[in-house]
Amino acid sequence: MTAAEAVRAGALFDMTENSVRVTMARLAQAGLVEAVDAAIYRLGAEGQKLGADVAAWSTADQRVTEWDNSWIAVTTGGLPRSDRKVLRACARALSLLGFRELDTGLYLRPNNLSGGVEIVRARLLDLGLGEEAAVFKASAFDCVRQDKALSLWSDMQLEASYKEISQRLHDWSAAKDTLPRDTALREVYMLGDAGIRSVIFDPLLPAPLVNERARQQFFDTVRHFNSEGRRLWYAFFKEGNL
Repeated sequence: MTAAEAVRAGALFDMTENSVRVTMARLAQAGLVEAVDAAIYRLGAEGQKLGADVAAWSTADQRVTEWDNSWIAVTTGGLPRSDRKVLRACARALSLLGFRELDTGLYLRPNNLSGGVEIVRARLLDLGLGEEAAVFKASAFDCVRQDKALSLWSDMQLEASYKEISQRLHDWSAAKDTLPRDTALREVYMLGDAGIRSVIFDPLLPAPLVNERARQQFFDTVRHFNSEGRRLWYAFFKEGNL
């Protein structure tokens, strides 16, 4: 993306040119973006691994396999407790892969992702989980912990969330032709961002912990909405480059 494109897009959200350029400079200083030519930016070294993992959101549901009722567990007791940057990266990595804390320092998710423990361990490390954390397969919990494990994601109310966000996206799509262009660009971005974020942080639970058909329909809705949003934004940037 060029700096000029970033400034033009930012203006739709009432961001000043100076604010956008200062933010780009700070991102570059932090290594999250890098300049590849005069005022042209791409993801930097610090942002590439996270960026690549997040960019795979549109095929996230293809990572799911049959659940054998075992779990993938992570223990974080060996991680340094004083380094806030490490702790934030650890928390983000665990959240992105759908882990929840069962006991202090013990995180779980169903063992239903393609590649099993080995692939999950590699993704966690790429996303910033410290090497001191142990990642392993677990099973045969006592009844109390098994019941607790099965309820770890209940507060997310996933099926209600799928329905609510899908309805917003459908409502916007039905009304989009009546919206001024700038309004449509802003709204499709904000709504699409919320939908994609929900997909990215979806724990990809197996049945019976979630209605898999409802999740599939939701993911399909977000993918379709994203296609419409990209069409509108590509046209916006193409117009600016004429």
